[in-house]
Amino acid sequence: MKSDQLMQKVVKAIEDKKGHNIVTLNLQGISLIADYFVICHGNSDTQVQAITNEIKKTADAEGVTVRGVEGMDTARWVLVDLGDVVVHVFHREDREYYNIERLWSDAKVVETV
Repeated sequence: MKSDQLMQKVVKAIEDKKGHNIVTLNLQGISLIADYFVICHGNSDTQVQAITNEIKKTADAEGVTVRGVEGMDTARWVLVDLGDVVVHVFHREDREYYNIERLWSDAKVVETV
């Protein structure tokens, strides 16, 4: 699966669990880490975990290997590594604090449909 297709499926999974303020950054040509960062937040630990579980379920259904998940135990900032797509699921307060969109301000914001 191409990275842009995977990114769209991840965004849909986040929307399905009512994730907030979804931002997708295109890192192609900027970073070797991944092609896309998808960033969102939930309003509670439970919602952060539900969003993360939906992303993992979607990846499994598409045959995409989940390379790693970090932060599920505290559900404040969960990182899901899908290879070319890396997803950051924050608790609302932590997203405001870390503001990683600012750190990657060179990246273009992708309009998702």
